[in-house]
Amino acid sequence: MKKYIIKKVNNSFDWDSIPKLEVSEIMWLKDAGIRMSQQICYDSEAIYVHQVALENNIRAEEKDFLSAVCNDSCMEFFFDFECDGRYFNFEINPIGTIYLGFGKERATRLRIIDKNPAEHFSIKTTHTLSGWDVYYKIPLTFVRLFYPEYQFVSGKSFKANCYKCGDKTDTPHYLAWNTLSSDTPDFHRAIDFGIMTFE
Repeated sequence: MKKYIIKKVNNSFDWDSIPKLEVSEIMWLKDAGIRMSQQICYDSEAIYVHQVALENNIRAEEKDFLSAVCNDSCMEFFFDFECDGRYFNFEINPIGTIYLGFGKERATRLRIIDKNPAEHFSIKTTHTLSGWDVYYKIPLTFVRLFYPEYQFVSGKSFKANCYKCGDKTDTPHYLAWNTLSSDTPDFHRAIDFGIMTFE
């Protein structure tokens, strides 16, 4: 099981100082040459996420609330803050369309519609010569809608995984940070989450 320490920062932090985790486990299909890394840090008000994809022929067609962004070039962050089986899934494509869910089982998960996700989560995507990246934040005020007493506390751990996919891209692919034990494509496997700890 992989582990990652989430660095605490102040208002003027530099992303160059934040450790990277490599989403490098190639799952289910042959290696398409696509790679992903992720950085995570926090302060008392929010968790900040930076994801980087190295891929050519980016697909970015899904634009609507709760559309299947996993069909596009997509980067994902799943996390279970209280290790109680309920987890969030943040899935974002290269134009900032987000699919967001919360719950335990795939069939009964709450699909969360936010009419202003770019504003509430400060989503910013950019295209680069080698791929694309996305920055966003997860405010504590949002987390407390589901965990009213939750705090980002030094030493506290939670379960999480990070993914890269693209079901309908020119080169379909599935990558994970912590390896998955399913024989078929399935990112919704809390049993396969790694451990993240607030510094």
